[in-house]
Amino acid sequence: MNPKKIFLAWIFILLIAGNDHALAQSNILDGVYIKEHTPERKYIPYTYLREADVMWCKRVWRIMDMREKINHIFYYPTEPTPGRKSLMEVIYNGIMVDGSITPYEDENFEKVKTRAQIDSMFHTVTKEFVPNPDNPDEQIEKEIVKNLANSEIKKFRIKEDWFFDKQRSLMECRIIGLCPLVQTDFAGEMIDKPLFWIYFTEARQVFASAEVFNRQNDSERRTYEDIFWKRQFSSYIYKVNNVYDRKISDYATGLDALIEGENIKEEIFNTEHDLWEF
Repeated sequence: MNPKKIFLAWIFILLIAGNDHALAQSNILDGVYIKEHTPERKYIPYTYLREADVMWCKRVWRIMDMREKINHIFYYPTEPTPGRKSLMEVIYNGIMVDGSITPYEDENFEKVKTRAQIDSMFHTVTKEFVPNPDNPDEQIEKEIVKNLANSEIKKFRIKEDWFFDKQRSLMECRIIGLCPLVQTDFAGEMIDKPLFWIYFTEARQVFASAEVFNRQNDSERRTYEDIFWKRQFSSYIYKVNNVYDRKISDYATGLDALIEGENIKEEIFNTEHDLWEF
């Protein structure tokens, strides 16, 4: 047989086999249906608000501790899995990969942090003196790379505004910003160090397409946008707008600080009832 024809025949067989393999792979589905709803989700825009319609407003700062059971959906999985990422992983990807989220240095969103600055927070290089492997009596300088894992972020600061809209006769809360906190050693004491702030409205589209685990039903999973919108999380107040611009911890500690936060929360809800017109 003609060697050229044999060669062409082998090429044809390989092409057919490759197409069959690709087709078989394309038919693999990890589940019983294709999830199309969540990736295409769009966030619901806020209702337009006029200054004249705001009868009352109060700015509140909270701490959301993801170690609380109800907040585990924000913390897990510690490593990304198909279709699921932790809140910090979503934010980090939004900043470093997509560029759809802008990190800020302050809670007033005035000074932008660069990607290089964010990267240096999660990947720090320090120099330390270590024993020389060839001569244990000699100390040599060595670069030590320390990586900050997203799983080490266990708390978030939340900055939000509560207001009463007389046009709709409604008390509403809108989150303004989020700030991840990491524990660090300061003078022998572990403190919560803020990394950066993000403007919540800018991040809403990213949150709207990030799925959150549902303990009761895998086919009815919500997104981070849904969880924040419905306020299905636990937090405590650590500061409220005041003439001294001080935190609750500046004048109350321990249980007294928690009680003060609950008193502020109750005051907000009582204000809603006081503003109703019958």
